[in-house]
Amino acid sequence: METTPDLPVEVISYILSYLSVSDRKEASVVNRAWYFASQDCRLQKDIVYSLPTLSTSLETIRVLGTKQTPNLILSNLDGSSLSKEVIKHIVHYLGPHLEHISLCSSSITESAFLSLISYCHSLQKLDLSGCNSLFMSGTLLEKPKDTFRTRKALLNLQELNLSNLRYLSDRTFNRLTGCSPMLKELSLAGCLVTFEFDPYHGSVISDSSAVLSLRNLIKFLKERAVSLKALDLSRTGITSEALKSVAQVNGLCLEKLVLQNCKEISDDAIGILCKSQPGLINLDLSGCSELTGKSVVAISANLQELRHLKLGRLRRLTDDVLAGLAELKELQSLDVSDCHQICGSELVKCFSFSESKMVHLSFSGCSLLKDSTVFSLAKLFGTSLRLLDLTSCLSITDISIRAIIFYLNNLTVLRLGWCKEITDWGLLGMQDPNEEHCPETKDDLGPKFSRNFGNMGFFTPPTYFDDRPVMITKLEDLLINGEKHGPTLRALRHLQELDLTACRKLTDISLQQVIQLPNLKKLSLGMVNEITDRTLVSVATHCRSLEHLSVNHCCFLTDEGMIQTLQTVGRLVSLDISCCDGISDRTLAAIAENCKWLKNLDVSMCNGITVARVELLQSQIPWATNIKTRFVGGADLSISL
Repeated sequence: METTPDLPVEVISYILSYLSVSDRKEASVVNRAWYFASQDCRLQKDIVYSLPTLSTSLETIRVLGTKQTPNLILSNLDGSSLSKEVIKHIVHYLGPHLEHISLCSSSITESAFLSLISYCHSLQKLDLSGCNSLFMSGTLLEKPKDTFRTRKALLNLQELNLSNLRYLSDRTFNRLTGCSPMLKELSLAGCLVTFEFDPYHGSVISDSSAVLSLRNLIKFLKERAVSLKALDLSRTGITSEALKSVAQVNGLCLEKLVLQNCKEISDDAIGILCKSQPGLINLDLSGCSELTGKSVVAISANLQELRHLKLGRLRRLTDDVLAGLAELKELQSLDVSDCHQICGSELVKCFSFSESKMVHLSFSGCSLLKDSTVFSLAKLFGTSLRLLDLTSCLSITDISIRAIIFYLNNLTVLRLGWCKEITDWGLLGMQDPNEEHCPETKDDLGPKFSRNFGNMGFFTPPTYFDDRPVMITKLEDLLINGEKHGPTLRALRHLQELDLTACRKLTDISLQQVIQLPNLKKLSLGMVNEITDRTLVSVATHCRSLEHLSVNHCCFLTDEGMIQTLQTVGRLVSLDISCCDGISDRTLAAIAENCKWLKNLDVSMCNGITVARVELLQSQIPWATNIKTRFVGGADLSISL
């Protein structure tokens, strides 16, 4: 029998370039040729490796050196001899290839930082967020020779993250940014900046070793006005006057500005910002609690290039101001989560007069959102929408689910957590036989949604779900009414994330049939109390790409179901089985045997799991750096608290 010749490694590498990272991991274990093809340095560009400061990481660093890995996250670095050895290995094996380094929240010393950075001449991204020990003394880059070596390494740096630094001062800020002449993105989120007073009292010099001042920040923005494109001042307490000063820097043309939880900002400041920075593409005002609809009006009138807008937690926003968003022809992403006065009706009207490019839409926590609005938005956005977040939209029912399934065929992320009125009927595309239909005649069908708006209105759903009792679907009802169904959730074949947390009316009957999504990577079924091992095993059988699974508080799950699932789904990175009393040490043994990629595990409050078995698991999978074990083994919660 004639055998097929082996493919050249170059051809296999080309094939792998079309796969996701997790798919490439699986393909690399096919045989030796596929393994070598997966090591191609061109396939490493989108992979970020996270390494703890452990002796076992030394060999990993050597292996990553052969791949010329460009992206690295280092955790728990400090002044210990082991940290120095890890840094030495990184410099030797990875230094010339590194383009992105994150030292987030490490206790790295100045000497260790300099010994690492000085040999990384290809850096484009550097994350020093939370590295307070590095800035505490105020002597970072004090010596000219250190400044020279650092400037040589950071010559091409484009992104610098200095967020959450308590000890960042004007002096250390100037030294570090002075070594990064090509900087395009800067984050100072959570830093202590003096916005309300000038510590220099009019002096020309701004080089304090104690504070980070607005005056020095303005000076930096003036110097980098041409090159700087993104700025993050979230949680800094920036005032309205300070924001006006930043926005009006001569020559500054920002494309991205993040102001999350800046509670002192006023509508007037946002108006000045929009007029001064009309080129903004990405604007995040989440949690700026003093803002009202006037800010949305200013945004709609001035930011014609805006593509991404976040207005989450703006409690003063009302629905009528959203009508102006029709002027933003390029808008692709809108977040109005936790805006409790938003019902979405004006949003439907504003987007109905133009072709929508909406890709991401979040109504999380908008309790006024109704089925009629969801139906109209689904019909409007059609195949363009990729992410829809309806978490905690308590009023939506199966009508919304059927509309989503019918119109939004290209969704990749669907979040329906805490939508407690969703039932099996909705996921199965069937009509509940207990629904009391509103009579309709040919002469009076109610207002219908019309794309040409000759008769503009909204789809008015029947009021079948008002005040109906809790009902668990019966299999015989499904069999009787099976001929009255439309498309099921399986029609959303592109789904990669599905959140059904606390949808307590769902059962095995629907979940077994509809969660058969080959591209699904993240699934949340926590607090869906009625599910059993049957759902779990079915999900594992049909969703082989699953990486994140949450089934917390599912009391009917047992070791048998978990073991079958773990043997089938080999890609799990995150698993939450907290408060599952049917789970015991047998499941942990299966995790150690089958979950070679696991990093996050939550077994809190699992009475059948022992502390000794958890400790054994930690020794068996040291790469699992986040294992939550609160009150395992039946610990007395009241005494512990």
